[in-house]
Amino acid sequence: MLADRYYMRREPFRINWSATLVLLVINVVVFLLQLVVGRFSHFPIDDYFALSVEGLRHGFVWQLLTYQFMHGNWIHLLLNCWAIYVFGQEVELTLGRKSFLTLYFSSGIAGGLLQTLAALLWPKLFGAAVVGASAAAFGLVAAFAMLYPERPLMLLLFFIIPLNMPAKFLLLFSAVLAGFGLVAGSDNIAHAAHLGGMITGIIFVRYAIHWHWPSLKRSPAPSVRRLATVPPRNSAGRGPRPAVDADDLPPEEYLAREVDPILDKISAQGIHSLTPSERRILETAREKMARR
Repeated sequence: MLADRYYMRREPFRINWSATLVLLVINVVVFLLQLVVGRFSHFPIDDYFALSVEGLRHGFVWQLLTYQFMHGNWIHLLLNCWAIYVFGQEVELTLGRKSFLTLYFSSGIAGGLLQTLAALLWPKLFGAAVVGASAAAFGLVAAFAMLYPERPLMLLLFFIIPLNMPAKFLLLFSAVLAGFGLVAGSDNIAHAAHLGGMITGIIFVRYAIHWHWPSLKRSPAPSVRRLATVPPRNSAGRGPRPAVDADDLPPEEYLAREVDPILDKISAQGIHSLTPSERRILETAREKMARR
């Protein structure tokens, strides 16, 4: 009898292997492999897998992908993983796993290409090999700011001073910082890659994502709202038709009825406020949009 009471029930421990978590694990594992290879062998890992103009000239195009999982030191790794964890969770939940991964790797590749262009134009300033997930992480920051521009964020300026700002101002500050660093140069930071990642995140959410997730526009037609609340009459005009199950609704009406309130809740209270049933609704919505 005790097991029937809600306070005695225990959910089994499960790890939710989201794409965000998988990316974090891969980044850590690859960095550990870097340390092992550098410590116990003479294999030139940077020559083959870090992004460089010389490597691309030799046809090592895979560097545009592999450099995203390599890091210079523990601090570099921790900062990038922190950004991926903080912004990646909500971006993945909103966009879905497929669109999230497309955004992530597109930001990393675009940032790498822009950094390579800077290295070609100013080889003395930006000619060094590039490693790190920063471009992809800044793509997530930009996407988050585009999706939730007014979401308040608390940052530690210089890791000491607490500073509150909306997400859109964080994006603006990051872009200005990257632009200034690109002009100044010589600080051993891939500012062009950061800027390329941010531009990709903005473009992806502003244009590409609307092809897959129309409800982000948050402007359903009034007739859709009316259909969701007023039962329509049957063909003979003798009374309302039987209620239609939400799972049987067309994608647009399903998004308006079921998904928009959940997205509003995420924007106001955060992803962790969702109940299991609300998470299932989001999964169903993604499946409906994928079948279109």
